[in-house]
Amino acid sequence: MMDFRLTEEHEALRKTVQEFAREEVAPVIGEFYEREEFPYEIVAKMGRMGLFGLPFPEEHGGMGGDYFALCVALEELGRVDSSVAITLEAGVSLGAMPIYRFGTAEQKERWLPALCAGEALGAFGLTEPGGGSDAGATMTTARRDGDDWVINGSKAFITNSGTDITALVTVTAVTGTEPGGHKEISSILVPAGTPGFTVSKKYSKVGWNASDTRELSFADCRVPVANLVGTQGRGYAQFLSILDEGRVAIAALAVGLAQGCVDECLRYVHERSAFGKTIGSYQAIQFKLADMEARVHTARLAWYAAATKLVRGEPFKREAAIAKLVASNAAMDNAREATQIFGGYGFMNEFPVGRFYRDAKILEIGEGTSEVQRMLIARELGLR
Repeated sequence: MMDFRLTEEHEALRKTVQEFAREEVAPVIGEFYEREEFPYEIVAKMGRMGLFGLPFPEEHGGMGGDYFALCVALEELGRVDSSVAITLEAGVSLGAMPIYRFGTAEQKERWLPALCAGEALGAFGLTEPGGGSDAGATMTTARRDGDDWVINGSKAFITNSGTDITALVTVTAVTGTEPGGHKEISSILVPAGTPGFTVSKKYSKVGWNASDTRELSFADCRVPVANLVGTQGRGYAQFLSILDEGRVAIAALAVGLAQGCVDECLRYVHERSAFGKTIGSYQAIQFKLADMEARVHTARLAWYAAATKLVRGEPFKREAAIAKLVASNAAMDNAREATQIFGGYGFMNEFPVGRFYRDAKILEIGEGTSEVQRMLIARELGLR
């Protein structure tokens, strides 16, 4: 018999993060959002709670948990704010995970303790200005010159890449040509502050305004050959596997946003009156909320299924794509309906649903667009 209940450990974590999100994040995050300011103290508190170390072993400074635990935390943070949630998601699954999965013992020893403690952030340099979904069209190059890699190129939309605590970015770069004529793509770790590595000013974004997103450029940027992450020529395959995991995490974050919309609306419909009755007594509103709750429930089951297979070490590519697709759709649909229920107030930034509406759209784009998820699902069905 299947059991969809969380384990005692995961439920205890959920309650802890829920309390933190409601008491520490919710009261102040709107101000950070309006100022487009990175919430350093909130991130530091998350670090002290061990959230950045959740899926990593204690030997590397982690909490000895699993990826499911990370997703539980992301859902609870996402119920309150997506900027804080994406900072954690990217810091763990995109910043630290490539080093943990593919790095050398020396790389793990040097970087993981600070990343797991939330004292430092890592970033993931995959996307380029001219190649969003087509990650294989990488133009950034890295050539060997003695004991160094010399990197030239640029990356776009890179989360956590320009904060005061950003320690490194792992970039994909073309390091040669494979026998069949295809690009040989490798992953290389570039520490923050390396000469030739330039971090641009923050983007002006529609949403996620309290998170850090930048464009990066590399001009004859030299790093040691030892900064290669994983096997030369396997960078593309490595990052595809990292993205599969990340999609489960984004799905959990999206479920949190969708649940947050339900939470806010349930409070509002009991307070707001129209034509002599609270608006929650009207069937039109009840049906909207029923559909919203059904979306949340379905999407949560999807990320639970994907995360369970991931943790068990079973193939989960199809489940990850389904979870990402279903959950991001649920977030976007619920944010739209929540804004409608709030009416004019939903269009005001002072109300969380306005922030949720602005934050929801990127969930259908980042870490693989909805179209890419459909492609992956079709391939898993044997359609080529």
